[in-house]
Amino acid sequence: MDFLSVIIIAIALAMDAFSVSISAGMIIKNPDFRQYFRLSFHFGLFQFMMPVIGYFIGAYVEDYIKDYDHWIAFGLLFFIGSRMIYEAFSKKAEESRKDPSRGIRLIVLAVATSIDALAVGLSIGVLNRPILLPGIIIGVICSLFSITGITIGKNLSKVSNKAEILGGILLIIIGIKILFEHLL
Repeated sequence: MDFLSVIIIAIALAMDAFSVSISAGMIIKNPDFRQYFRLSFHFGLFQFMMPVIGYFIGAYVEDYIKDYDHWIAFGLLFFIGSRMIYEAFSKKAEESRKDPSRGIRLIVLAVATSIDALAVGLSIGVLNRPILLPGIIIGVICSLFSITGITIGKNLSKVSNKAEILGGILLIIIGIKILFEHLL
């Protein structure tokens, strides 16, 4: 696989993490270095790990995952997006707002945005091409897109005090997009 193809694939895979990072930046409002690092590191790490895992799992698991990977991503993003919208309308909205750069929420977001990368790894494995360099490139580009997304979201949060609603809606839309891409 040539370098340009890997870059294009990496950019395409980074789009979901980029959109989620915008939502995260809107929720966090004034992210510090640790929040930038946690989000970009985890999104990049999972975008790196999933193709590598997919590569080694190979065709055996592909038959089981390909039929419902889009449902997993949709379910995770829909759940988190719905919770964000609920929390925004909740009487305890300010108290219950959760930092998406921490805990299980971060892991769920990282997994949900990187499931497509697993399929890419399976494809690279089927083509019998090396995976390490493409995996690193995919992870680094995703990290950079995540940092950019957080910054954009931080700036958007200054416009609206209901940024969490918009962020939740964005996550649900991303989940629906993933679902429709695979179903159509």
